[in-house]
Amino acid sequence: MFDVIGKRRWFYLLSLTFVIPGLFFILMTPFTDAGLQFTIDYTGGTKWEIRFEDGSVTPDQVEEVFAAQGLDAVAVSTGSGFIEIKTEKLAGFEDVIPTAAPSASPSASPDASASPGASPDASASPSAPPATGNTNLPTEGRLGEVAAALQADLGPIAEQRSLTTIGAVVSSDLISQALLLILVGSIGILAWITYRFRDWKFGVTALIALVHDVIVVIGAFAIMGTFLNVEIDALFVTAMLTVIGFSVHDTIVVFDRVRENKARHAGEPFATIVNHSILQTFGRSIMTSLTVVLTLLALLLFGGAAISDFVLALLIGIISGTYSSIFVASPLLVDWQIWDDRRHGRLTTTRTPRVRHTAA
Repeated sequence: MFDVIGKRRWFYLLSLTFVIPGLFFILMTPFTDAGLQFTIDYTGGTKWEIRFEDGSVTPDQVEEVFAAQGLDAVAVSTGSGFIEIKTEKLAGFEDVIPTAAPSASPSASPDASASPGASPDASASPSAPPATGNTNLPTEGRLGEVAAALQADLGPIAEQRSLTTIGAVVSSDLISQALLLILVGSIGILAWITYRFRDWKFGVTALIALVHDVIVVIGAFAIMGTFLNVEIDALFVTAMLTVIGFSVHDTIVVFDRVRENKARHAGEPFATIVNHSILQTFGRSIMTSLTVVLTLLALLLFGGAAISDFVLALLIGIISGTYSSIFVASPLLVDWQIWDDRRHGRLTTTRTPRVRHTAA
């Protein structure tokens, strides 16, 4: 029988090798350009979705045109030939974004209607999808210059699906709400597990494993953001909440078996009980996680660039959550219980009880 608890120091060391570098890059974020890289969902900026007449135009070519204009931009394909571009908020942006969807009235802007990329017939068609932002191609301001440069280098823009902006106030509210969601979710999980198992050690160790998974995922994105320019967008919060839920689910499965075995094998060392419980639930945890991982791998390979970062966060989090439930939360529970027993004089030896090996 494999002694997971007896080798827990090695598992702690393995966790630290992932947590410490990630935490280092996270802490670098406020002070340097390294660390976490955020999209305009958090920093504010312009989001522009267009389709070129030349369907072979790639997001990389669009980014090159923006770079030639002295602008940083991230472009991804969103399907049906459209390319979504996210860049900094450009000067004169307010001049080209109306407060309502443009109509086909005679008072419409002559510059906008004269734009080669505008499509009055399409916008007036009852079968056209509803506009999500400004559908008139910009012709003035900094964005108008960029539109002209794109058409000069890559050909005419056939259609503009949306043109929107996110201000600094909206971005700061989004960050606050994201942190609040994670905090409230964590406190709720701590309270529920403590109530469920009638022992706050279970709740706290589950929360520590949860924090471990959060740091692993955020740290991985901080490292990838530094070296691969991988960015965090609004979907990242959804991914983190999903990871938190999955991590706690796996931990509860192990802890529930610990509680059952503690009553069934009263008198045995707590380390032995926890090790039995881990081994009894090991197959279930691995198989459940493996099915999810295989699905996420398929999405990562074939799902497209629009959701790749979201899927990657889920993939890292699911793997980390499975690991922490078995090799972090449970061993921490054992160490805490041993410390508590010694403090109350219930354990006289200074060595961890060895797990009894039995025949399979």
